[in-house]
Amino acid sequence: MTDFKQKLAEQISKAVNLPENEIYEYIEVPSDEKMGDFSFPCFKLAKELKKAPQIIAEEIKEKIKFEEQIVQKVEVVNGYLNFYVEPLAFITNVLNEISEKSENYGKSTIGNGKNIVIDYSAPNIAKPFHIGHLRSTVIGNAIYKIYKFLGYNCIGVNHLGDYGTQFGKLIEGYKLWGKEYNIEENPIDELTKIYVRINNLCKEDETVLESCRNNFKKLEDKDPECLELWTKFRELSLKEFQKVYDLLQVTFDSWNGEAFYSDKMPEVVDILKQKNLLKPSEGALVVDLSEKNMPPCIIEKTNGSTTYATRDLAAILYRARNYDFDKALYITSYEQILHFKQIFEVAKYLNLDEKYTQNLVHIPFGMIQLKSGKMSTREGNVIKLEDLLNEAISRVNEIINEKNPNLENKEEIAKKIGIGAVIFNDLYNSRIKDEIFDWDTMLNFNGETGPYMQYIYVRTKSLLEKAGYIPKLEQVNFENLQDEASLKVIKLLYNFQDILLQSAEKYEPYILARYLINLAQSFSSFYNENKIILDDKSIQDARLYLTYSVGLVLKTGASLLGIQMPDRM
Repeated sequence: MTDFKQKLAEQISKAVNLPENEIYEYIEVPSDEKMGDFSFPCFKLAKELKKAPQIIAEEIKEKIKFEEQIVQKVEVVNGYLNFYVEPLAFITNVLNEISEKSENYGKSTIGNGKNIVIDYSAPNIAKPFHIGHLRSTVIGNAIYKIYKFLGYNCIGVNHLGDYGTQFGKLIEGYKLWGKEYNIEENPIDELTKIYVRINNLCKEDETVLESCRNNFKKLEDKDPECLELWTKFRELSLKEFQKVYDLLQVTFDSWNGEAFYSDKMPEVVDILKQKNLLKPSEGALVVDLSEKNMPPCIIEKTNGSTTYATRDLAAILYRARNYDFDKALYITSYEQILHFKQIFEVAKYLNLDEKYTQNLVHIPFGMIQLKSGKMSTREGNVIKLEDLLNEAISRVNEIINEKNPNLENKEEIAKKIGIGAVIFNDLYNSRIKDEIFDWDTMLNFNGETGPYMQYIYVRTKSLLEKAGYIPKLEQVNFENLQDEASLKVIKLLYNFQDILLQSAEKYEPYILARYLINLAQSFSSFYNENKIILDDKSIQDARLYLTYSVGLVLKTGASLLGIQMPDRM
């Protein structure tokens, strides 16, 4: 497909004698389509060329010449050079590309040969998989899918919270009261009760807390009893977690949690000791980061047991050596910003190539809040994610029974809409914003929501079914798509790959989510202004092909967000 920005950059570069790639970066898509399809802000060259932006714009306009019929007109407005692309150039490019690539439309080879490690989800073993884990899971899954679609080799890692002092507590609680709880039948709930109970006892009795700490040290030292209990807790927890991952259709390439690095941490400690970076502090060993205006990074606790930081540093070593990553992404809440700043700083001392230490990226996100501002509690001050997803499916089922009771495959459709609504609601705003969880907004079929996007997709399917065919490209007269509503849809389809590149570059799935709503709304306007099934077959074929193209991109884009499309609603 023709890169119009590249064509413009070539001509502007010749006119001002500046590097093409620099010009390319400056070219924008105006927010107001009346200002053209592409815009070049000449004030960015004013200092370098020592001329007023308006004069630069006029001079460039006089000098540029396009051999092909690409640009319809060029206007100078307040120092901006606005380009209006020939409508048929847009239409020809988009529809030819969609015909050629079908569901691969928008795919790229930009990432070929590059490895991206993406660390996401990471629930804690023996604790509820709660609503707070939703964000890491769906943001990480979307980033994984987008990068993979752009040609990158992605390694999705579920860095399970399966190690640490809490397991010392759980082991102690199970030793004391294990027979009172049926952890085989209801593992997470029962283990949570044990954990809450032992925590309360630890607050009252310092000797119990000391026993818990010793249990974790024993676990690190491979004590058979502690190891057997830990393995049991982990296996039962993973079985429960898998129910949620199945609902969300999320998979991982690695389930190596914190425990996996237990035999790899001594190397981290040794390297830091050899470099005289470990300093004693109140009985613990730390790396002093005061020069970086950060608190010390604790590597070993007073009893010799390790910390999150030690395990994360061991993971960086392992991932660099085994995955040869070009980037390693960590998707966690903004509460962990300081933690990752510390470990990324300490990682610079681990004898790794800068290729690795310079490409460690923390991708923080905001918290989930209910409409009331407070998280309602079901258990241990959390809402379990499995309950939440099943509630979404149940609510959609009620809506279907009310509005379309005879719909076939209601259960499957309710599942796609309900789960899709939860995912889309999470991804629709910038990840750093706190998310407001509101059922009424989320399940609205008319707002900027997952169900609305799915509804428009279903409409494209029903139109094609009503017509009984999808036209072949050679049947399509491009001239029939030059009206304003059709062109707006075509231009959005043209931007699909650029949207994916932006989403990847900024680690922001919301860019894609908003694009899909924009495309759905634009198709709705096109549909309202243009009759699609009509007597004039030439016009019908053109409009049907555009309908097919919109459905294709909506489905592809939704799948990259982790959302499945129903065929009927």
